[in-house]
Amino acid sequence: MLGIGRYTMYFFKVRVPVKFERIREYHPARTPQEGYRLMGKEKRTVHGFSPVLVWDLPTRLFHWLLVALVAVSFASGKIGGNAMPYHERCGEVILALLMFRVVWGFIGSSPSRFRTFLAGPATVLRYALTLFRREPDHHMSHNPLGGWSVMAMLLAMLIQAGTGLFANDDIATTGPLYKWVSKAASDRLTSIHHLNHDVIIIIIAVHVAAVLFHLIYKKENLILPMITGIKQREGDFAEATAQRPLWLVGLVGAAAAGAVYFLVN
Repeated sequence: MLGIGRYTMYFFKVRVPVKFERIREYHPARTPQEGYRLMGKEKRTVHGFSPVLVWDLPTRLFHWLLVALVAVSFASGKIGGNAMPYHERCGEVILALLMFRVVWGFIGSSPSRFRTFLAGPATVLRYALTLFRREPDHHMSHNPLGGWSVMAMLLAMLIQAGTGLFANDDIATTGPLYKWVSKAASDRLTSIHHLNHDVIIIIIAVHVAAVLFHLIYKKENLILPMITGIKQREGDFAEATAQRPLWLVGLVGAAAAGAVYFLVN
C-alpha cells in the first residue's frame, strides 16, 4: 500500500501539467480530467464570458404581455364596433402593467431599475458616437440610447392609457371616466389619444429597427435575453443581478391591478 501511495504521488507530481497543479490549490479535484473541467469553468467565469440572469421574470412578462396587449388594442381599435369592449379591457390591463413597471423600476432587480439604465446626456452622446462599431455592446442592462427609448415607450403608453379613460367616439363608446369631465375636455383628450397612437407606432418602429440593427450589424441578440433572461457577460455580477422575492412581485402586481379596478369602477 505504501508503494502504491508513493507511485500515485509521483504520478501527480510528474505527469500532471502545471496548470492542473495550480487549480488543485483552489478546487478539490480528484482527477486530472476534473481539474481541467474546473479550470475551464474558472476561465469562463472569471476571465471570459459566462451566462448571467439579467432580466427577471416580472420584467420579461411585462415586456411580452405589453407586446400582445398593444397588438390586440390596436387591432380592436381599428375594427371598432363590437370589438371596442376588447379595446377598453386591453387598455385597462395595459394601464395596470404600466403601473407595475413604474414601481418595479424603483424596487425591482438592479438591471430593471431606472437608475441602472438611464444615463446622462454626456454618456448618451459618447455612446451614440460609437454606435456604428461592428461589435456587441455588452451592457448589463439597456444601453444609454435604449434606456431612454424605453422611457419614451412607457411615457407614450401611459399617455395613451390615461387619455383613453376619458375618450369617446361620438357614437356609443366612452371611457370609464368620461362622465367626470366635460364633453369638450373629452374631445381634446380623444384627439390626444388618436395623435399619440401614431407616436406609439413610430416608437415601436424605431424599437424594432434598433433590435434588428443590433442583431444584424452588431451581432448582438437582444431578443433571446428578453425571453430567457440570460445574457453572456464578463465577470461576476451575482450581487448586481440578485432577483427580488416572488411575494414582492405579487404584492406590486396586486396593488397595480387593484388601483386600476378601483379607478375604472
